Amino acid sequence: MPITDHVGWIAVDWGSSNLRAWAVTAAGRVLAHGGSERGMLSLASSDYETALLEVVGNWLPASRRTPVLVCGMAGARQGWREAAYLPLPARLDDLARGAVCPPVNDARPAVRLLPGLCQSAAGAFDVMRGEETQLAGLVADDRRFSGLVCLPGTHAKWARLEQGAVTRFTTCLTGELYGLLARQSVLKHSIGADDLAAPGDREAFVFAVRDIHANPGRYTARLFGLRASDLLDAGLPAGDARSARLAARLSGLCVGLELAGMGDELADSGPITLVGNAALCTRYALALEALGHESQRLDGDAAVLAGLGLAYQALPAL
Repeated sequence: MPITDHVGWIAVDWGSSNLRAWAVTAAGRVLAHGGSERGMLSLASSDYETALLEVVGNWLPASRRTPVLVCGMAGARQGWREAAYLPLPARLDDLARGAVCPPVNDARPAVRLLPGLCQSAAGAFDVMRGEETQLAGLVADDRRFSGLVCLPGTHAKWARLEQGAVTRFTTCLTGELYGLLARQSVLKHSIGADDLAAPGDREAFVFAVRDIHANPGRYTARLFGLRASDLLDAGLPAGDARSARLAARLSGLCVGLELAGMGDELADSGPITLVGNAALCTRYALALEALGHESQRLDGDAAVLAGLGLAYQALPAL
């Protein structure tokens, strides 16, 4: 029996560099998944429908319109069509009320682009687009979920949830900062190609986290110290182990400074929920543990799919 006979709706996570899609039954069972590297940065607004159909076209029944729920950058101002940010506080089981329908020529998909969230308090302006749907995955099974959530990444998000609503959040450019320092600063001669989540040297990472957390004002001095130690420290190992240790120190400095900046938010948090890929969440969990904080992890793909499912459940009320 063809897949089109079973598809109830389609979930899409459309980022800046790629899109991912899942064909899902009305009961929530995933039938198929696919994706492409045609993200927002490579598309004009007129390209989105074609890019979507290249991935999901074979899943769409010809005899009816199928809901297609899309989160992420397709709903940005420079995307397919803007889905305006919802202001805080925002209930995560109510994201569908801000959805917009972009123009489509194919009669089969009924596309809705989900909104992001914005925070406009003076001195704390912030936005997110895509992460709110991962956060919604946390409340899919518990509509009254409360706690502090971290979504590590290029632009790490920290969100406070209270009774199923986002009440405040903070974005940190930790991953982007690491990439710039490792690849475009003087440190590129010492760090090599490791990324923020690379396994590296656990002891060196933890030491750097604790050091900069206790001395955040020394951050730029500690950064140059990495280069100096590469030139002068006879105790460093040779070859790849050397660059791995220095990369772990840089990673620890970047993540540790982020945690220092969270201040009292962390002190009063209780267990912290990490949402994202295993490697990056493991690195953040290690940093949190080094500072005495407990954490738990939810897989990023599972979270976004559950969040899109929550929005799908709200569609009949639209």
